[in-house]
Amino acid sequence: MISEELLKPLEELRDCAICPRECHVDRRVAPAGICRSDASFNIASVCIHKGEEPVISGPKGICNIFFTNCNLQCIYCQNHQISDTGIARTSFRLELSEIVSEVTSILDQGINMVGFVSPSHFIPQMKIIIQAIKESGYSPRWVYNTNAYDKAGTLRTLEGIIDVYLPDFKYMDPILARSLSKAGDYPVAAAAAIREMYRQKGSVLYLSADGVAESGIVIRHLVLPGQVQNSLQVLRYIAEEISPKLHISLMSQYYPTSRVIDHPFLSRELSREEYRKVIDEMELLGLDHGWIQGMESTAHYRPDFAQDHPFE
Repeated sequence: MISEELLKPLEELRDCAICPRECHVDRRVAPAGICRSDASFNIASVCIHKGEEPVISGPKGICNIFFTNCNLQCIYCQNHQISDTGIARTSFRLELSEIVSEVTSILDQGINMVGFVSPSHFIPQMKIIIQAIKESGYSPRWVYNTNAYDKAGTLRTLEGIIDVYLPDFKYMDPILARSLSKAGDYPVAAAAAIREMYRQKGSVLYLSADGVAESGIVIRHLVLPGQVQNSLQVLRYIAEEISPKLHISLMSQYYPTSRVIDHPFLSRELSREEYRKVIDEMELLGLDHGWIQGMESTAHYRPDFAQDHPFE
């Protein structure tokens, strides 16, 4: 029996303003707002994932919970199967008891990390899931894997709950952000969000004895073809305005989905020369904590959410 107290966070969705869109819609009634989400547990997959950063996946992987829809709608999204708000997703609605059962069955395999992927528009539901799993007797480390289009005020409510923040930092160019993600305010919003994460966690990434993150921040940045200058601006902002000691995951894995096959610059993969320029700037700025990828990474990390195990 689910108590009313456990479901109390859903009241935030009565007049939803939990992300920078501030749509002020009642999501308890029906899917609404930019993200076209309701108050249900809209989850596409609960699975073991061995992702890009070894400190997040660890030797056994992380239990990732993939929410559907998104508050950004990037035209090149690699997870467009589940993020595209134009597609009905009723089949992805799970009951809380189902979610807890799936997560705890993975935790029972010796995995002690639970990640929430694209949670910005589902933070109330995320809080409920965390509490329900705690009440089931489990205490994993919690990872907030976000596009960083978050409100700093909303993130403050996660202090003491989230162990590891794993934000993207996509753009410093507002024109590019508007064109590709319908969010011209992304640079300002994401910068404020990441500064709030930094306030909570600082620059140190604390690791367990087996090299798995226990507390801290890892900032991801996907380098886009033809947009080296944007990447340089992102790295400069991190180094000069936040901290050069933060861990950076610099990704070369971009690949053009069918939705951008005719786009003027997103229709191709990233070149080795473009990626090298960004790496050089990263080194010049003293951002020497983190990871880079090989150019072959574009052939990996292509999930298929029509499958029970999207990453296999």
